[in-house]
Amino acid sequence: MVKDTTTPSASIIIFAYAVVYVVWGSTFFFIEKALHAFPPFVLGSIRFIIAGTLLMGYCYFKGYKIYIKKAVKDAAFVGFLLLFVDMAAIIWSEQYISSAIVSILSAATAIWFIILDKPKWKENFSSVTTILGLVLGFIGVIMLFAEQIFGPASESAESENKLTAMIVLTLGTIGWTVGSLWSKYSKERTKEKSSDADTLAPAKEEDLNVMVKTAWQMVVAGTAFTTVALINGEYSRFDPAAVSVEYWGAMVYLALMGSILAFSCYIFLLQVRPATEVSTYAYVNPIVALILVHFFTDHEVTKLQIIGLAVVLFSVLLMNWNLYQGSSLVRNYKRRRKIKKLRHMAPKSSIPRIVEVAEFGKKKPKKESEIKDPTAKETPKTEE
Repeated sequence: MVKDTTTPSASIIIFAYAVVYVVWGSTFFFIEKALHAFPPFVLGSIRFIIAGTLLMGYCYFKGYKIYIKKAVKDAAFVGFLLLFVDMAAIIWSEQYISSAIVSILSAATAIWFIILDKPKWKENFSSVTTILGLVLGFIGVIMLFAEQIFGPASESAESENKLTAMIVLTLGTIGWTVGSLWSKYSKERTKEKSSDADTLAPAKEEDLNVMVKTAWQMVVAGTAFTTVALINGEYSRFDPAAVSVEYWGAMVYLALMGSILAFSCYIFLLQVRPATEVSTYAYVNPIVALILVHFFTDHEVTKLQIIGLAVVLFSVLLMNWNLYQGSSLVRNYKRRRKIKKLRHMAPKSSIPRIVEVAEFGKKKPKKESEIKDPTAKETPKTEE
């Protein structure tokens, strides 16, 4: 059989998963690190201007179409919600709370997907596992809020800042959810319109490559960050020469590794692996962030934070349980289990021929004639 050269090797897939798991999980830590030298909106401005410019340049040299008015308009709206509103909330919040807490609360975004996805309310709220996951998710979030606000080391002013940061972060995750749902249903409406129009006009509506859309989203986010940084005076107070190489390195890491490489690996995995399998990055990212905070920052990783992380991740698993149950991975696993069970359950007396074929090769071969005809012992051998 000729090997399919178009199928990516296992090593490439493993590398892509490692990037998505580790790099995306580490961006929370590197944001916290970069905030030692960059004001929050300047940080977002430089990061997304670098990433958006490089990605747009790559798309241009690849020959992708860069501009379609409607597609750019949609990408701008989604980019504003996903990469500006949510990322601004994350960056600003990490001035006051640990990047580990931020990563855990970001993983709890699944809660808002269940609550705000109105077309799926009937499906979601009729599922016991989804409702249980929703309740556990809220419990995990409340645990983290309580730990940060009422912890023994918290002073009144510090607690107030932490509470504000966690509320801002929660609003940011809601912005991410709204942007994601709008993008999802916008695509579905476009498909419905194009399918209806196919009966009259066979030509399909032109669209941009996903990499080009992402580049536009980054450009829009970078522009929004820059505008806010100019208005609130962050750029006027910012001195690039005063930033050490260490913190510029964190910035470059966020732009190149976090925004470009990790996203490219994510898109690649969605093309070659099931989406439910790729979505497991949401479980690994907070763990990576927690490990980095424990070993490389002064923040204390408490038992309550670890328990809160476990509760939130388990709640996300339950909220996605029906999705995972219907995935091809689970179906194939159940099929293999069923076949294996049937093999052990098959009575030898009822299917002697199947058992004989299955056990063929385990016994020591006898004569060639017996191997060809197992009933030869009952039939006299004729002389030639």
